[in-house]
Amino acid sequence: MLKQSEMNIGTLGHVDHGKTTLTAALTHQWTDKHSESVKRSMTIKLGYADAAIRRCKGSSQYPFTTEDKCPDGSESEIVRRISLLDAPGHETLMATAIAGSSLIDAALFVISAAEPAPMPQTREHLMLINALGIKNVIIVQTKIDVVGKEKAKRHYEQIKNFVKGSRIEGAPIIPVMANKNINVDALLDEIMKIKVPERDLNADPVLYVARSFDVNKPGTPIKDLVGGVIGGSIARGRFKVGDEIEIRPGINTARDKSKRESFEPIITRIESLSAGSEHLNEAIPGGLVAIGTTADPALSKADGLVGQIVGHVGKLPDSSNSIAINYSSLNRTDLPKQAFKPDELVLLGIGTGTVVGYITKIKKSRLEISLKHTICADKAEKISVLRNYGQRWKLSGYGILA
Repeated sequence: MLKQSEMNIGTLGHVDHGKTTLTAALTHQWTDKHSESVKRSMTIKLGYADAAIRRCKGSSQYPFTTEDKCPDGSESEIVRRISLLDAPGHETLMATAIAGSSLIDAALFVISAAEPAPMPQTREHLMLINALGIKNVIIVQTKIDVVGKEKAKRHYEQIKNFVKGSRIEGAPIIPVMANKNINVDALLDEIMKIKVPERDLNADPVLYVARSFDVNKPGTPIKDLVGGVIGGSIARGRFKVGDEIEIRPGINTARDKSKRESFEPIITRIESLSAGSEHLNEAIPGGLVAIGTTADPALSKADGLVGQIVGHVGKLPDSSNSIAINYSSLNRTDLPKQAFKPDELVLLGIGTGTVVGYITKIKKSRLEISLKHTICADKAEKISVLRNYGQRWKLSGYGILA
């Protein structure tokens, strides 16, 4: 039986168009309880939920379901596990999509029939899909029960005209009533058509930390305490129980917290691996994975390690307080065109975390940036860049480490 998700699917779409409700219909979990926008602590908390896609052996047009029982009462069988990544909030969603694009294998582009297509943020998310080159996209037309049959048909044509000429022209458009579980089987049918991407399992492994916990209950005897738990997605390679790993940037060892940070990596060992309720001996890319460690649980409690990365000892990039990126603009029509300036503050989405920085040097599209906090960035990832417009952070583009 499949124990681990085979792919990560992100949800894109305008605020209140039904992303979280759709995720709940597919996974039977309400991810919004885990998600929030960018906070002053400069972390992005992602909503993750796993779905088991099951097959019914009957003669239905769409044989797939997420239920244990088929419509005819027979047992269904699991044929694929997926993870849905749901990050509510406009700029947070877009920044997360860019920073986590190395983890996203496909996207559900959610468009509500209750509003004209496109709404401003719907247009921006199509711009994002084009910029990132996301190939596997399914358009989900939601809230069709709110508008009635004829208006839903006209809205369907609006969507087709909207994506015409884009990289997702011709993408399937699936109307659903997510809150009533109607036509979700047709959406599952389209998801099953997406080919599971090939993974580089022999590369040095990298995991982005999206969650971290202390699972010990208050009053637990010392002899029964267990180490900290980290959860995230593996970008490449594989982790096994018993592996010695390091977490970077790790612990700030500076005694005076008002002075420059000095970080040391956390060296620990993998005690357990799990995907949802399934225990694993080995974990590979695809879905959210929980790693039980021997590390002090005080370090991992309350998402204390979110934004860090995990790898084998000695195989991760060095931590740094500065980076250089080659910048690409998203050319947003709703933002004024203005050149970067020395000392300009920017907000960077790096992996599963964000950090404030200021620009120290500009040379054409190359930006050198000094960071407020120490980070460890993998060479393969894209870094989202948010600029301050009218006292609000707005996503302006992305960068590749130079």
